[in-house]
Amino acid sequence: MQKECIERIEACVNGLRLESSRKIDMIVLHCSATPQGRDVTVDDVRRWHLQRGFADVGYHFVIRLDGTVETGRAIDKVGAHCKGHNRNSIGICYVGGADDKLRSKDTRTLEQMHTLDLLLRRLREVYPKAVVRKHRELAATDCPGF
Repeated sequence: MQKECIERIEACVNGLRLESSRKIDMIVLHCSATPQGRDVTVDDVRRWHLQRGFADVGYHFVIRLDGTVETGRAIDKVGAHCKGHNRNSIGICYVGGADDKLRSKDTRTLEQMHTLDLLLRRLREVYPKAVVRKHRELAATDCPGF
């Protein structure tokens, strides 16, 4: 990754509001289950979730292919990303997680991996007792594909 890309990602993550009035004890990792290389925005995911009857996008953060983090549901609001585990958790979704036949696959770009690592480090500073879990550890799913 180029220095400019790293600096852009760090500025993006460092500009996020991570403090919540909720008690946070878990961070849950997800994927959008979209084909490798197909970029989607938090607004796309929000539209999908609204079509499914959600009040808003279920995730607190969405990591785009270029490593940009977009804020989804307000961090002070309970998410809708992992049934039975939403009240005290933060949901992070990376764009991708599926091959061209929509089978589960780790499709994270280098930029997404860098962003996820940095975001998790920052969240663990704010919530040192929070455990990080993959969605598949808490539900019958292949999500997040890694």
